[in-house]
Amino acid sequence: MNKLDLEDLLFEVEKPARYIGGETNAVQKEIENIHVRFGFAFPDVYEVGMSHLGMHILYNLLNDEADIFCERIFAPWIDMEESLRKRNIPLFTLETHTPIGDLDFVGFTLQYELSYTNILNMLDLGNIPIKSKDRGNAYPFIVAGGPCAYNPEPLAEIVDVFLMGEGEEILLEVMEKYKKWKTCGLPKKKFLEDIVHIKGVYIPSFYEIVYNEDDTIKAFIPKNKKIPTKISKRIMKNLDEAYYPKKVIVPFIEVVHERAMVEIFRGCTRGCRFCQAGMIYRPVRERSIDKVKELAQELIQTTGYEELSLASLSTSDYSKINELIRDLIDTYGSKKIGLSLPSLRLDKFPLEVIEEIQKVKKTGLTFAPEAGTQRLRDAINKGITEDDLIETMKNAFSLGWSTVKLYFMIGLPTETYEDLDGIVDLAYKVVDAYYHTPREKRGKGLNLTISISSFVPKAYTPFQWEAQDTTETFREKQNYLKDKLKHKNIKYSYHGTKTSFLEGIFARGDRKIGKVLIKAWENGCKFDAWGEHFEYEKWRDAFEACTINPHFYANRKRGYEEVLPWDFIDIGVTKSFLKRENENAKKGILTQDCRMSCTGCGIDQAFMGGVCNE
Repeated sequence: MNKLDLEDLLFEVEKPARYIGGETNAVQKEIENIHVRFGFAFPDVYEVGMSHLGMHILYNLLNDEADIFCERIFAPWIDMEESLRKRNIPLFTLETHTPIGDLDFVGFTLQYELSYTNILNMLDLGNIPIKSKDRGNAYPFIVAGGPCAYNPEPLAEIVDVFLMGEGEEILLEVMEKYKKWKTCGLPKKKFLEDIVHIKGVYIPSFYEIVYNEDDTIKAFIPKNKKIPTKISKRIMKNLDEAYYPKKVIVPFIEVVHERAMVEIFRGCTRGCRFCQAGMIYRPVRERSIDKVKELAQELIQTTGYEELSLASLSTSDYSKINELIRDLIDTYGSKKIGLSLPSLRLDKFPLEVIEEIQKVKKTGLTFAPEAGTQRLRDAINKGITEDDLIETMKNAFSLGWSTVKLYFMIGLPTETYEDLDGIVDLAYKVVDAYYHTPREKRGKGLNLTISISSFVPKAYTPFQWEAQDTTETFREKQNYLKDKLKHKNIKYSYHGTKTSFLEGIFARGDRKIGKVLIKAWENGCKFDAWGEHFEYEKWRDAFEACTINPHFYANRKRGYEEVLPWDFIDIGVTKSFLKRENENAKKGILTQDCRMSCTGCGIDQAFMGGVCNE
């Protein structure tokens, strides 16, 4: 693509900076010295993708290799797609504006099931056939990873290679194999055979699925006896030794998260029974406090960001969080560099430390009680109490906070309308706590947001066997809460029921769902995660055309004996542990934080490293 073509396009779109590249710290290389060209593809718009930490890590990891060039690809917004199709111009990379079909690899990160139609749309815009069987040697390999890859089967006919687990090592191992294959002139299948035994590699075309008469899975069978029957995830054992970028790209335009991010640990020991991330990212592995401070200094210097985020699944669980925060405040507070702490826990909320942070940059408070009653919080193993919430709110209000957001989930297993009433009761108790705070201490004007999401059963959680509520039931519950949460200080928000329904289908779908995905995309579906573009009728038509019942996947309870589509993947957490946790949920039995003592999930036997082995 020449420069004139791109300039013409930019006059026709709303945000041209999404497509030009050339930002601070973006990488440029001489193409003639490159052996592997890799396109990191994020199936959403630039502003969303550029806020994803994993992209920055892998982008810089690959580009630190002299003979590999990693370029970025994002889903073009509606206006850019129209211009591309009108001019018959293929989707291109940001770094060199190269058509994506000219690359060696296009690698998608799978962060959200409702982005899958964008994957198909991006391939089509790049003139790349949708199905792997239709892509010969002239086309790039399509690879994928990320949390949604832990149920890869809905994309089994589309993706050539899934990389299971953390990508820092496995990606480089696959690249080395590719360099050797590329010089041989052999068919694609030979390269796939060369990498199939790399730990964490899953190649769907090498396996077949046998079904029972009731459409459940009978067996998952390798087509060749030499092929692994189980795929084990990859993890980085030592985060201090793991790759982390010393600089990241700084966008020209506003993106979702505009800050330097340092990942302080991976994994979570809490064991919330609905949470997939808490299971698939085990064991917990921490970066040392010295390494975190070193990375923070480098990133602030190389980006110029005025905010630093300490990233993890549960930041306040970092073993030296108070010491780390005080050190960072002492270092950067005078420079007016703010500190962001996502994923704070109500029962480990270092309020006195957060107060210091607020002196630099005042923000709102966000917490996730998840359920309205103690009974249900115990069932989901949330491990916090109403007292934790109310005491935290009282202290926060007395220190001047007045903006609070509380996240809850409806449709959780064992939920009753008493649990919904509990959400209402908690909301009003927070309001009361604010108004009982002396005027001279509290901030002006309480803004309390109650945000409601719909429970979606996910693979590798104790609730993976549970039925999801129907859209009708979700809507009834949402309206029930809406009627009861009418107050001048309370803002009530909730997710669309039909998008949650679709998410539930793909979260636990098998290979048959892939046909529906392709049909829905052919019907015009894309940007399904964006409410203004989600068209449920087109999805409904796709299910009907494929004669597939969506309720079979979303609203059906599974038995423990059923073969699940993802059972061939070994994440280290045993199925027996997940079953035991499901039974504990029904009895309301709490399972302790495994930092306190081992809960027997199996990860310490399968994967060495982290707190399990300290």
